[in-house]
Amino acid sequence: MNRFMLGRKAGMTQLFDEHGLMIPVTVIDCGPVTVVQNKTDEVEGYQAVKVGYDKTKKNNKPVNGQFKKINVEPMRILKEFKNTDEYETGQVLKVDEMFETGDKVDISGTSKGKGFQGAIKRHGFSRGPMAHGSKYHRSAGSMGSSATPSRVPKGKKLPGQMGNKRVTVQNLEVIQVDGERNILVVKGAVPGPKGGLLEIKTSVKTR
Repeated sequence: MNRFMLGRKAGMTQLFDEHGLMIPVTVIDCGPVTVVQNKTDEVEGYQAVKVGYDKTKKNNKPVNGQFKKINVEPMRILKEFKNTDEYETGQVLKVDEMFETGDKVDISGTSKGKGFQGAIKRHGFSRGPMAHGSKYHRSAGSMGSSATPSRVPKGKKLPGQMGNKRVTVQNLEVIQVDGERNILVVKGAVPGPKGGLLEIKTSVKTR
């Protein structure tokens, strides 16, 4: 059964297990989310559930109309998750109803943007000699063969925009679930800055 949740990254900390070993964890402020629509094969051609998260009053009229139709307060964020389960429109889903300790989850978010960076920082290239006679220090190096093929091959690692991309970290273990405070604690790091939006889903792979 596919489980899902939306949340925001609260930050990282550490916990200790029964053997005294330190576990690096990320704390996520999760949901609750509200079911806005159930999508079906007969109508939309696929099965999914659309949920809303983070109440707001600044949506445009078409978006607010979706919430007015089901008599729910407008939400800032709307997301779809593939799911075969039928939920009631307007139903509120909490994190402790979706996940429990020991579950494996995939978490998606937008990584921190680093701006335009050189090849050393962006791809881990080694620098050239720093002596006065050297004219090669932090450049990307050779661009390719001269005569054949006489062009830069596709996929060449070069300076450019770094970060600010959608990233998914798979198979993170759920360490704690706190339904009263809507908190999910997972082992390891997740993409993005503090306060960044995260999508949490049941892991598609098992190790």
